Amino acid sequence: MTADRRPGRLGVGVVGAGRVGAVLGSALRAAGHPVVGASAVSQESRERVEDLLPGVPVLEVPDVVRRAELVLLTVPDDALGPLVQGLADLGAWQAGQIVVHTSGRYGVGVLEPARLAGVIPLAIHPAMTFTGTSLDVARLVGCPFAVTGPTPVLPIGQALAVEVGGEPTVLEESARGLYHAALAHGANHLVVLVAQAAQALAAAGVPDPGRMLTPLLEAALDGALRAESTAEGAPTDRAQGPGAIGALTGPVRRGDVGTVREHLAVLDAFAVHAGAPDVPAAYRTLARAAGARALAAGLLPEPAAADVLDALAVASVTRPEVAGMPDDAGSLQQGSDDAPLDPHPDDGPTGPQEDA
Repeated sequence: MTADRRPGRLGVGVVGAGRVGAVLGSALRAAGHPVVGASAVSQESRERVEDLLPGVPVLEVPDVVRRAELVLLTVPDDALGPLVQGLADLGAWQAGQIVVHTSGRYGVGVLEPARLAGVIPLAIHPAMTFTGTSLDVARLVGCPFAVTGPTPVLPIGQALAVEVGGEPTVLEESARGLYHAALAHGANHLVVLVAQAAQALAAAGVPDPGRMLTPLLEAALDGALRAESTAEGAPTDRAQGPGAIGALTGPVRRGDVGTVREHLAVLDAFAVHAGAPDVPAAYRTLARAAGARALAAGLLPEPAAADVLDALAVASVTRPEVAGMPDDAGSLQQGSDDAPLDPHPDDGPTGPQEDA
């Protein structure tokens, strides 16, 4: 398990050379930790090892664990618990090993079978989306890492995050579920909103919806994120300001109930033509949340907020036509008369930690 190397360097074993594992292994290697083995089941994962970890042997999982002083578990959330238990049943864990998983969902409780064998358990989650390429290594610089572990060994987890360029934040075990839900809600549903807005713009005749949305969404996101942080990077004190909702613009913020009603009407009609009922439903839900938060922050007078929320509470009304909108405008089924949209495509970008 040991080899001649600089003091303080650890032999790293990567279990799951997917988008996350191969990148973190590469970053640790660049920090001076030799990677002694990696597991890679798919051809895609084997290619990642070749690209990001050249010269590292591809081994069976138990062999990776037996060689390593620092075991990096970068597998899907649902596979993590059975993997840890299975390796414990095989007697693969070794006392004194550092075992790190990168799941946002779990703390160190999921590593209990390994801890009972004497390992040092840590949960270290980088809050970013991975592409599985060398570009991700540079993007780790300044990336927040949520670190969870027993108090005596937290400095080890923090040091590992710093070594790959990250900024560690200690997170309690009990907070991991809410933390991960918050990240998924923000990142994944932002993607859904862009997809919905782009589909509606295409139906309106905009030839390049992405280009149309870019300056508006970049400015809105930048303003909201800046409002959530002080110049020093500390969280905004809600007693001193409204936070991100202070960056809200548009008809809800202005109490422009007529515009809100018009939006609902055209989106209901669009939903019928495009087969996209999720769009007006999402608009209603988020507009109600915007109105309630703007009211609570003192940004919207109570009478105006009541009018807006009343309009949003009205049941969806289906309308058969919108001027200038072709019958199949924006349809999710465009290009195929009988094949449904595949909700699980084989490739494309993933959200945080979706593909280990």
